[in-house]
Amino acid sequence: MIDPAVMIDAGGPVPAPALGVAAGSVDEGHRRAAAWPYAELDIAALRASGWRPTPVREFILKIHQRCNLACDYCYVYESADQSWRDRPAAMPVEVRQAAVAAIGTHVRRHELTRIRIVLHGGEPLLYGLDRIAALIAEVRAGVPATCAVEFGMQTNAVLLTAPALVRLRELGVVVGVSVDGVEADHDRHRVTRAGKGSFASVSRALGLLRSPEYQAVYGGLLCTVSPESDPIACYEQLLAFAPPLIDFLLPHANWAYPPSRPAGSPTAYADWLIAVFDRWYDAGGPMRVRIFEDVINLLLGGPSRSEQAGLSPAAICVVESDGALEQVDALKSTYAGACATGLNVLTDDLDRLLEHPGVIARQIGVQALSDDCLACPIHRVCGGGHYAHRYAPVTGFRNTSAYCADMQKLINYIWKRLDADVRRLAVWGKA
Repeated sequence: MIDPAVMIDAGGPVPAPALGVAAGSVDEGHRRAAAWPYAELDIAALRASGWRPTPVREFILKIHQRCNLACDYCYVYESADQSWRDRPAAMPVEVRQAAVAAIGTHVRRHELTRIRIVLHGGEPLLYGLDRIAALIAEVRAGVPATCAVEFGMQTNAVLLTAPALVRLRELGVVVGVSVDGVEADHDRHRVTRAGKGSFASVSRALGLLRSPEYQAVYGGLLCTVSPESDPIACYEQLLAFAPPLIDFLLPHANWAYPPSRPAGSPTAYADWLIAVFDRWYDAGGPMRVRIFEDVINLLLGGPSRSEQAGLSPAAICVVESDGALEQVDALKSTYAGACATGLNVLTDDLDRLLEHPGVIARQIGVQALSDDCLACPIHRVCGGGHYAHRYAPVTGFRNTSAYCADMQKLINYIWKRLDADVRRLAVWGKA
């Protein structure tokens, strides 16, 4: 049984971190290093206690820095970190080959049996299918046969044509597409550089992806939650695209840049997701929805499989188009340079990433959580929320999530529904 005593009231105030900077001086706080983990994490003590890092198993390759859309919420182009401006538009051959060599070395050293390569951007299809094919061939030749390699791509789908899908199918690349629900909601945010909506192009591409000949290429949909949209209309639109998976993401926000909320709606994001959860759960889960599956899995004692919940160690690195080895790029939404490690694939071994405080902080589970999080009964399910959402100027990343109240309400709601069904099944089992 799920113990209702563990339930908590999500209606109370969420403790905000002490920002440690005077009013009007937030920019100054951003220029200073975040105290946690960079000044406060005791790595020597961690190692003395027996902790060891988790090798990287997912490599996000920024093969093209530019994009053919101008989405207004994009954390790469619209946030505090503008490092993309100083990087090559396309990943040069020497960087690509250095990345492949480094991945092969990492796989051999740690005897990895499975890794994932994600082709990312910007818009990765701008890199060109011939260069993508060359990269994949280089990876397959550079990684030992004992290691299975999964290739994925996250695209806005504007360039996703039938010939492109044929080529991607031949290359074994699984494609995830970003789409934000119905046409009006999608086109409000996801526009071309000329300001025109992209929904028609995305819908055309998804019509191809859902056809039987390309289903092997279809990885799923990524949708950013917007409380201003109708959650059921959004969900039904995504459902109509027949995806194998839907990934709902909270917009990247933190204590310096709080989430935008409708007036009088302190848990607007949870309310939106709960409406979708009820429709999905009552229908028996017609397709996978990652955030719901993750919460249910964590409530039942399983591990987490995404960055939005749970405490499983993050085993991800980003290789930028200039070869810079960086932390997950959602951190660009916090402050300029937040992703940086000072390492580059042209000069540094990947194992050096595993010594970086920012990488270690995302692998140590409960030890990365704030005291307020640790006092919360559901902290092992929530996991403190997405790491980027915990940021506050000066104090850094050891705070509650800026979505704390939303996470509490969503998790407790799913908990109650799951508990009711478990109890009902237990009664039937005794009959």
